[in-house]
Amino acid sequence: MNSTTDKIKGNWNIIKGSLKQKYADLTEDDLAYEEGKEDELLGRIQNKIGETKENLKNFIDSL
Repeated sequence: MNSTTDKIKGNWNIIKGSLKQKYADLTEDDLAYEEGKEDELLGRIQNKIGETKENLKNFIDSL
């Protein structure tokens, strides 16, 4: 397990708020979190915002 996944599990509400502030076009459906499906969540967000997965992980890790 990596630090991004651990951070998502422990702090999803904070991360979700920061993502909504930075990327206003993300919807609740885009940000729906299910434990064990962190990679699917990151992929969904990545597709919506057009960022690379690395950039998205770096943003989350910086919070």
